[in-house]
Amino acid sequence: MNSNIKGFVYGIATSATFGLIPLFTLPLMAKGMQFDSILFYRFLFASIALVGIMASKKESLRIDKKDIPVLVLLGFFYTASAMFLFWGYNFMSAGIATTLHFTYPIFVTLIMLLFFREKTSWVTLLAIGLAICGVARLSINEGEMKLSVLGVFIVLLSAVGYALYITTVNKSRVHTMTGRKLTFYVFIVSTILFSIKASTNEGIQPIPDTMSLVNLILLAIVPTVISNITLVLAVHNIGGTLTAVLGAMEPVTAVFVGVLVFGEPFTFNLAIGILLIIIAVTMIILSKSIQKALRGLRRALFHL
Repeated sequence: MNSNIKGFVYGIATSATFGLIPLFTLPLMAKGMQFDSILFYRFLFASIALVGIMASKKESLRIDKKDIPVLVLLGFFYTASAMFLFWGYNFMSAGIATTLHFTYPIFVTLIMLLFFREKTSWVTLLAIGLAICGVARLSINEGEMKLSVLGVFIVLLSAVGYALYITTVNKSRVHTMTGRKLTFYVFIVSTILFSIKASTNEGIQPIPDTMSLVNLILLAIVPTVISNITLVLAVHNIGGTLTAVLGAMEPVTAVFVGVLVFGEPFTFNLAIGILLIIIAVTMIILSKSIQKALRGLRRALFHL
């Protein structure tokens, strides 16, 4: 199997596994588990699994002391993103929440524009407009708000948290760290933060039953460890751009899980909203390629 095919397989696996978060999370919430406890167990079990993988690969866990503040900050952003996404499940279906979370590349673009003065293009601005229309389509039905405004705001905060995480990885000193090591320390910070947050509420809840334990382990392995490892492999084989484009599978997977497993309604507005957001995000990811193709087409037309 050549590297391109491998890369596409890994890229699809990354987004499809991440989109399975609701499949393992909603049954746990139905058992009465709070998202603080769910996320504590998720990141604890994921950290243990990563240590096992790194030990088998004989990878060192050693880091520079100067990396610690950045890793703590990354853990905070990752924790905020996960917390707001899970909180959003209380306000809307898992499919819509995951679709709204998938607007994170738009926030990456805005952060780069506002804080790093990175130039933006008309393609990007058009894509942001399309994304806003997509969110509106998900939220408004026949002139009335179908979704809670607070719920939409909370899930968009999860997208902002993930955008800050990606931007910090790219712009900080840890960008040269191996993916597994970086992910391990981020998960450790997330585990500590959720244990602190849970202690301010009811504390960390015991796991209700064997099926809940299975769901927690699968939540830690499939959409957490596997999705992060395949992400690194996909980027290595086909690059970050194509890997990000394949991320469009995330909300699609979540919507299908919601509809097929949990009986959530699939409406025309939902389909149009998801489509607009996926188009918008894909346009942002491919903006340079789109502009290059249009310049080439314009030159070809002028030379006819």
